Amino acid sequence: MPQSRPAVLDAFDRAILALLQVDTRTPLRRIGEQVHLSTAATQRRIRRLEEQGVIQAHTAVLDPASVGQAITLLVEVQAERTHGADLDAMKAAFSGPEIQQCYYVTGHADFMLVLTVATMADYEGLARRLFHENRNVKWFKTTVVMDRVKVGLAVPLLEP
Repeated sequence: MPQSRPAVLDAFDRAILALLQVDTRTPLRRIGEQVHLSTAATQRRIRRLEEQGVIQAHTAVLDPASVGQAITLLVEVQAERTHGADLDAMKAAFSGPEIQQCYYVTGHADFMLVLTVATMADYEGLARRLFHENRNVKWFKTTVVMDRVKVGLAVPLLEP
């Protein structure tokens, strides 16, 4: 995902975003009351933030174990080649629904992946398909998560 320019956010925008990061189901009326704007003004600001790409999605955060995906894995991957089409192909390969998060990173690995699976046998099949059968994967290292201490996607909203 290419880097975008920072949006110009005022105090109202930051306050609205802070509330939405806690619960996107908060009624517009309540958000407006908390940030001291009318419901209509709050709705317009949220729509503008969506159109600008500041708000990228409204999602539900699930407990993986509750939906049969009790094992969380962190996987480091080093590619043989990371130029042009090879890099694009790796990014595409690591963008499937079975991958929760994928980061193209600096350091000894080229990618960091976050996955959830039901069983280690499921991971073995996934690893075979994603890593062993991918000719551009030089090596991969898997870390099994023992406890999900903090999980979230909230972005700190700093004052300008």
